[in-house]
Amino acid sequence: MLIEFKGKSVLVVGAAFDIGREIAASFAENGARVHACDLLADEVENIAGSHGEGCVSAGFCDVTCEDSVRETVQAAAGETGVDILIYVAGGVAGQSKTPIEDVTLEQWKTVVDRNLTGLFLFAKYLVPIMKKQGKGRIITISSRAGLATSLTGVQAYCAAKHAQNGLVMQLGQELAPYNITVNAVAPGFLRSSPATRKQWDGYTQEFRDAFAARLVGGRIGKPEDIASAVMFLASDQAEWISGQILPVMGGPL
Repeated sequence: MLIEFKGKSVLVVGAAFDIGREIAASFAENGARVHACDLLADEVENIAGSHGEGCVSAGFCDVTCEDSVRETVQAAAGETGVDILIYVAGGVAGQSKTPIEDVTLEQWKTVVDRNLTGLFLFAKYLVPIMKKQGKGRIITISSRAGLATSLTGVQAYCAAKHAQNGLVMQLGQELAPYNITVNAVAPGFLRSSPATRKQWDGYTQEFRDAFAARLVGGRIGKPEDIASAVMFLASDQAEWISGQILPVMGGPL
């Protein structure tokens, strides 16, 4: 199976940390023109430039700000449009397990906005472009927490990821007649950001060993595992797959 993206325009939202960076670089290495953005734009600059036959350009975006999202879409689309959107932004926003009665409304909204509302805004402004093109791919990075409960214990994160999956399924139905597919990749646990590294380091060695031992290869996931799944869903080989949540967890839930 040959998967390549020569001449394709890809927008990767949330490219500051390992998963987003790996996805952006992988698309570029397979020929795509990638516009990678994040609130932490300086971090994205680390992957800007040529990658194989493709390239990565870096930019700033605040996914919770509608004006910022609209400007990012306009910059990425330019004269040629956007073929593929990969929405990686989200996470727990620095939060940790807290009793529900002590969670503030601001904390709740921050996590929901980054994980769910940001995806809504990008779809809102990109779908008209994709409809005009007559095709498109939208892929979001969900989580095991969107299929079960969250190891983080952060209620808003679990709720937002479940809702994100619901939006994927609904948009998959809505946009199918326009040749636009909408899917999600749901990773298992990865040490792929400062938050997840801190979370992993907080577990006992016994827990870490037992957790990894039940997974394929006796290891937790790597960003490359997620990037491979994303590229498949973005490829021509997946043109009849939409509204689906693909677990990439090294084993069952």
